[in-house]
Amino acid sequence: MAYAANTKVPVAQSRAEIERLLSKHKCSQFSTGIDHETHRAIVQFKAYNRIIRFELGLPDPEDKAFREDRHGWTRTPGGIENAVEQGERQRWRALLLVIKAKLEAVESNIATFEEEFLAHIVLPNQQTVAAYVQPLIERAYTTGKMPATDRLLEAAEDE
Repeated sequence: MAYAANTKVPVAQSRAEIERLLSKHKCSQFSTGIDHETHRAIVQFKAYNRIIRFELGLPDPEDKAFREDRHGWTRTPGGIENAVEQGERQRWRALLLVIKAKLEAVESNIATFEEEFLAHIVLPNQQTVAAYVQPLIERAYTTGKMPATDRLLEAAEDE
């Protein structure tokens, strides 16, 4: 079962809690945005002189998981809307938990900021580190070999 699967906390309240949490931890330039067409939300902020971006997939009403109940019965339009809204509330609560845990780990000296947020750091080309590195990891696992020219090391040597 997903974390906060039955939460009643409105999305707006979770978003506000994320902003309060970021403020408390001296983060700046934070923003949230939702694209209902692509069913994505973004939370972005600046901390430790880095831009951090979390992209959150939101429920798609066309998805079978929201069109049918757990027994396979087709939901009514109102039922689909309720399931989608519940999915959105759950995902925002989970994102709040993730950000809170990462910031607590940094504050408690369990991990460095980069160790906790590395995948979400935005590079100068506007990609996250995760988006930049994932193809390299996939290729390494597919071929069983490290890339012949490591783009990250190559970029570091150019400085």
